[in-house]
Amino acid sequence: MRIFGAQISLIMEDFIHLHVHTYYSILDGQSPIKRLVDKAIGNGMRGMAITDHGDMFGVKELYNYCNDINKKRKEEGKEPFKPIFGCEMYVARRNKENMEKDKGDMSGNHLIVLAKNEKGYKNLIKLVSLSWTDGFYMRPRTDHNDLKKYHEGLIICSACIAGEVPSKILKDDIEGARKTIEWYKSIWGEDYYLEIQRHEVKDPHIRANRETFPLQQKANREIIKLAKEYGVKLVCTNDCHFVDQDNAEAHDHLLCLSTGKDLDDPSRMLYTKQEWFKTREEMNEVFSDVPESLSNTLEILNKKVVAMQPETRLQQVNVFGIYFLIIITSQ
Repeated sequence: MRIFGAQISLIMEDFIHLHVHTYYSILDGQSPIKRLVDKAIGNGMRGMAITDHGDMFGVKELYNYCNDINKKRKEEGKEPFKPIFGCEMYVARRNKENMEKDKGDMSGNHLIVLAKNEKGYKNLIKLVSLSWTDGFYMRPRTDHNDLKKYHEGLIICSACIAGEVPSKILKDDIEGARKTIEWYKSIWGEDYYLEIQRHEVKDPHIRANRETFPLQQKANREIIKLAKEYGVKLVCTNDCHFVDQDNAEAHDHLLCLSTGKDLDDPSRMLYTKQEWFKTREEMNEVFSDVPESLSNTLEILNKKVVAMQPETRLQQVNVFGIYFLIIITSQ
């Protein structure tokens, strides 16, 4: 639905989710992959990404389930549902080798990294693996050096307000945000997108984080300006952590388990409770004034090539309780 002045157009932009946490975002995401895919298909979405925090544990399950679904869709004469393999990575504020707490090296800025082809998929595996083996400091961290080295076949979105660009905007460091955009665009060109989110809490009766939305709006205003200035396309996302709106309270309980806090603790971490896997209609309602941010999600989907070659399959291997994802290719 588009709004022109006082007029409302009933045209609905197509949309897919590009920022999705499954239950493989341990003790943070709550969504089963099968339920996400079923909801996406039921709502007419043509594909979806998963972007778990710092890991790719859900890739095999997503691939296998979509592969089974697509066999049936082919028999019915329908287009295949496209899974996009991704990760919300942590980018070191300096280099991943730096590990000094008092210099802000713990954790890092968030970044959405999506594979658009097999080369990108292998590079994403490399980046995520190195973030654990070489960059772990509170969180598995990559850095600008590795991102540049393994950039081929990847699509980048600037992430939530914990991303590098919006976090600099929120610190009123607009020049720093500009330099960050220039760096990413110089490497990824048209495969770099600026991301906007809106998690407005409208229900006055629920206990939820109401501080995030004003920060998002502050970041969004500058991001929209900078997108025009630099010719970088916008995408809108919802920071999905659970499937349906009525899962919000259960997710809130999960956060208490994650943080070791009581439900009635007045100082504990809260989410906005807007983090459900919203329908195309719901996303159109939220972003009706920025319709291109909706349609650009389909541009990313259309850049995505087939998940894997037919002779290639994924296998999950358990070694001493740790799961590794490997590619097996028939010669």
